Amino acid sequence: MSSIDRRAFLQRAIAAGVGGAVLPQVSMAAAGADPAKPGPSPYGPLSTVPDENGLLLPEGFTSRIVGVAGEPVGDTDYRWHAFPDGGATFATDDGGWIHVCNSEVFTAMAPESGGVSAVRYDADGTPVDAYRILEKSNSNCAGGPTPWGTWLTCEESLDEQGRVIECDPTGEKDPVVHEAMGRWAHEAVAVDEGSKTLYLTQDHPAGLFYRYTPTDYPDLSAGLLEAAIVAADGTVTWAEVPDPSGKTAPTRDQVPGATVFAGGEGCWAHDGVIYFTTKYDHSVHALDIAAQTHEVIWKGEPDRLGIEGAVLSGVDNITFDSQSGDLFVAEDGANMEVVVITAEGVVAPFARIVSPGHEGSEVTGPCFNPTRDRLYFSSQRGPTTLTLAEIVPGMASDLANGGVTYEVTGPFRGRQESTPTTTSPSTTLAAARDAADSGGSNAPLVIGAAAVAVAAAAAGAIAVRRRATGGPTDNSEDDSDLAG
Repeated sequence: MSSIDRRAFLQRAIAAGVGGAVLPQVSMAAAGADPAKPGPSPYGPLSTVPDENGLLLPEGFTSRIVGVAGEPVGDTDYRWHAFPDGGATFATDDGGWIHVCNSEVFTAMAPESGGVSAVRYDADGTPVDAYRILEKSNSNCAGGPTPWGTWLTCEESLDEQGRVIECDPTGEKDPVVHEAMGRWAHEAVAVDEGSKTLYLTQDHPAGLFYRYTPTDYPDLSAGLLEAAIVAADGTVTWAEVPDPSGKTAPTRDQVPGATVFAGGEGCWAHDGVIYFTTKYDHSVHALDIAAQTHEVIWKGEPDRLGIEGAVLSGVDNITFDSQSGDLFVAEDGANMEVVVITAEGVVAPFARIVSPGHEGSEVTGPCFNPTRDRLYFSSQRGPTTLTLAEIVPGMASDLANGGVTYEVTGPFRGRQESTPTTTSPSTTLAAARDAADSGGSNAPLVIGAAAVAVAAAAAGAIAVRRRATGGPTDNSEDDSDLAG
C-alpha cells in the first residue's frame, strides 16, 4: 500500500467515529479496511541469535554502534553525550548526512549538561565529524526536524517550563528559543508543510495535544498556540492557550474541555496526517489535518508489557518511512523493541535489544538517514564503560548506564539508491543565511524561503558549518532564564 493509500485507509477508519476525552480503542475495520493487528513483518521474523552488538534483527540487516556515552565518536575527538534521545537526519550536499541527537540530562542531575550533539557522515556512512550544536539546555527529550533544515529540540523539564529551541544541524547559526511555542514538559513537535502548522505533544499524565500556527511561516518567533478538543464523533476543534508562558497557570489547565492525551510522546507529520503516541494508554494516534478528525490506530496491552510475544505496549518516539508508508515506533522499556506498523496495518517487531545491561532503559530517537537504508536509534540508559560521574560534569553517580546509539543498515522498503538532491543547496542556503544574519543576533533561526522550496522534510540540505558557541538566543524580551 502506498503512502497515499495509507492516508485513504486512515480516512475510512476515521469515518467510523472515535470516542472523546476517554479515547477508547477504535477499530480500523471501516469501509473494508483491515484493523491494525499483530502479524508477520514484511521484513521477516527476528533472528533468534543476537548479532555482535546484542540486537535481534531480520535477515539481511546488520548493525553497528555509532555512539557510546563518554567515548569518542568514530575517529573524532568528540565524546558522545549521556542519555541519547530524540533525533533526525539532514542531507548534506556531498551525498552524506548529519545525524542530530538530544541529550536528556535533567537539571537536577547536572545543570545545563543536556543539549544536542551532531554527527556528520560522508556518502559512505563514515563519521567524519562530531560536535555540539546546543549547550546550556536540559532535559532535551524529543523534538522534530523542519522542512527548512533545522532541528527543533524540546525540553521536558519537570517544572513545566521546558522550551522549544531551534538548532542548526551544521552548528553555523546560534540556537534560538521560541517562547511563543509555549512552556511545558515538551516532548516532540512535527511540522506540516501543507497547512503551515506545527503540532506538539506534552509528556504529562494530564497533558494536552497542541497546534501552533506561526504568524509568518516559517518564522516561528510569533504565532497562535491552541489545544485540541476531540468530540465523541472524532471531530477535532482547537481553543487558544491564553498564556503560552505558563506563568499564570500550567498550559494544560488553561483550556476548559481540552482533551487529555496522557503522556504524549513521539510526533510525526506525513501527507496531511499527524501521527503521535501516548504512553500511559499505550496508544498510537492519527490526526487528519484536512478533515480535522482523530483516530486511535493502535492500542497496546499494558497487562502484557514486556512479556515475550507481546507487541508494542510501551509506545514512545516514532519516525515515518515516507516511501513505504511504514511507521516505526520505539518502546519505552517493554521488550526494548523498535516496532513497525506497516501501511497494510500489520504490527510487528523490527529490532530488539537483548544484550545485558539494558534493563530499565528505553529505546529512543528512531530516524532514517535521507536514503532510508539506515535507521538510527538509542538505548537511552544502555551500559557504558564510564560512570555517569565521569561522563557528565557535575553529576554524582557511580552508575555506568550513560546510553548507546545504534545504526541498522539493510533493505528497508522505502530505501532510495542515492541521496535526495536539491537545487544548488550550498548557494541557496548560504544566501539565506546571509539574509538571516542581516537581522542581527536575535533574528529567528530560519534558513529561508528559498530553502523551504528545495529542502526535503526531515532532510534539509546542508552546506558548510561553523560551530556555534554559547547557549540559545531568546526571541522574547526577557532572557533572564535562558540557561534554566
